[in-house]
Amino acid sequence: MPPSIFPGKGIYAITQDFETDRDRLYAQVEMALEGGVVAVQYRAKNGRANDEEATELLQCCARFGVPLIINDDPVMAARIGAQGVHLGKADAELTSARAILGPDAILGVSCYDQVGRAIEAEKLGADYVAFGRFYPSLTKPEAKCAAVGTLESARKLITLPIVAIGGITAENGTTLLEHGADLLAVVEGLFGHADCRARARLLSLLWSSSGDFH
Repeated sequence: MPPSIFPGKGIYAITQDFETDRDRLYAQVEMALEGGVVAVQYRAKNGRANDEEATELLQCCARFGVPLIINDDPVMAARIGAQGVHLGKADAELTSARAILGPDAILGVSCYDQVGRAIEAEKLGADYVAFGRFYPSLTKPEAKCAAVGTLESARKLITLPIVAIGGITAENGTTLLEHGADLLAVVEGLFGHADCRARARLLSLLWSSSGDFH
């Protein structure tokens, strides 16, 4: 796996799960990449993720020079040559994932509303941390809400890129950037629109229109 660097700002696209409609999945991701997303995470529910889909997305991301991150599964990431893996509370431990993927892989960690978890992740060699959900989310409606103050605290205590996730749109994303987020992870706010290309461009304007936040 070649050395990979997780981007320092921008839209982090997380795929929807269409079960059997692979063509729609591929088309949406390609449009999002054309619109300027800086990273893509492949996430399929209920153990439905498979190498064929992941490999197709990896090839698509490669054409744009964008890293593909596999949700939950460092073994799959290693098997298909993806740039990294994203780990949640119940997933493989970070040190185990690093051993599987090697020193050059991107490792991301869900920290929910816990700054202490982010501090520990940085110590263990994570490449980015994610907090959320911040707003009502169709993807994870039952998830506990995180406070924007968590972003501010984390910004003071860690140096890793900080990702905010959960119900993010072009209308509410600026608030999270102002409080310390570097990247915005988006599912429905991107792929819930017919024109993913235009939506990705609109979301990306949150940085260019407002300048540096930190």
